[in-house]
Amino acid sequence: MRSTTSATDKRPEAPERRVPVWDLPTRLFHWLTVVLVAAAYVTQRMNWMQTHVRIGETLLALVVFRLLWGCFGSETARFSRFVASPRKAIGHLRHLLRREPDVQVGHNAAGGWMVLLLLALLLIEALTGLYDNNDVADEGPLSEIVPAKIANAIANMHSLGWDLLAAAVAVHVCAIAVYALAKGHDLIGPMVSGKKRLPASVRAPARGSLWLAVLLMALSGVVVALLSIYL
Repeated sequence: MRSTTSATDKRPEAPERRVPVWDLPTRLFHWLTVVLVAAAYVTQRMNWMQTHVRIGETLLALVVFRLLWGCFGSETARFSRFVASPRKAIGHLRHLLRREPDVQVGHNAAGGWMVLLLLALLLIEALTGLYDNNDVADEGPLSEIVPAKIANAIANMHSLGWDLLAAAVAVHVCAIAVYALAKGHDLIGPMVSGKKRLPASVRAPARGSLWLAVLLMALSGVVVALLSIYL
């Protein structure tokens, strides 16, 4: 007996290919930040303050690098590429639970704002921690000229900044879980491998130079070294 299924019911799936969406510098920044934030929490709880300070300085260098890479790096890493209007971000969140194929190259409209929030909180936390340490140790030149009220405000900001960062990280992790369970989108795999299965028609994003990334990382290290001396 012949099948009655019409040819139109057997719609072939759109051809896909593995597209490189995340470059090595962006992926290294992401996972090193994960490790260092966890290490910062552990060293603070264990009162290993010297190690805690070094971790904070390393985090600050990474954030400075990411800000520079967001201006001069690969296409998917650039702020101009993924920072959308608040209206687009809200519109994207309205369809958060809709199950649909993943055709997104880089950050989506809402994810871009989360990246900005996390970077801002990391920057504030690292800078206030750098001053707070110098103030306690009486090492930085600003320790002697900054009024006590301002110094206390910076210390309080450092403590509050950690709470806000922890909350933002929790939201970030929950969003990843929601995308996986509700939409069927894997956000972790591409950040590990750098590649993502997308329709064959999708253009691979332009990639920045690794030598430029090394240069920007070195520059970031110099900036943080100077800040640790003079802040």
